[in-house]
Amino acid sequence: MRWLVAFSAIMLAAPLQAQSDLPAAEWAYVQLPDPQMEAEARELMLELRCLVCQGQSIADSDAEMAGDMRHLVRERMLAGDSPQEIRAYLVDRYGEWVTYRPPTSSLTLPLYVAPIVLILAGLWLLRGRFRRREKQ
Repeated sequence: MRWLVAFSAIMLAAPLQAQSDLPAAEWAYVQLPDPQMEAEARELMLELRCLVCQGQSIADSDAEMAGDMRHLVRERMLAGDSPQEIRAYLVDRYGEWVTYRPPTSSLTLPLYVAPIVLILAGLWLLRGRFRRREKQ
């Protein structure tokens, strides 16, 4: 019975160990002083996927990793990097999965072509079905 209590205590304490005691990055929740630059940064942040949440952009996520990525975007914008350079840096660092708009390549081409082929096949099947009904 003691080992069950000890095991339960360890399992319940594990999520607490995952929480960071570090303060948020400087630019994680602070907007840039230049409104135009902040608008560009915000647009870029909406195109970047949170690596922890996976279904949210870094602009919408409250995960610590998303805050660090927002800080990185704003910091690099202040350093003079363009949004394209920042996106390229993050893609090099985390892979194409980090962006919601991956570049078209031989690997991503089926993702764009398959829906069109499936819709055309469905229309062709429906056409054949309606023709049979008209003949009857």
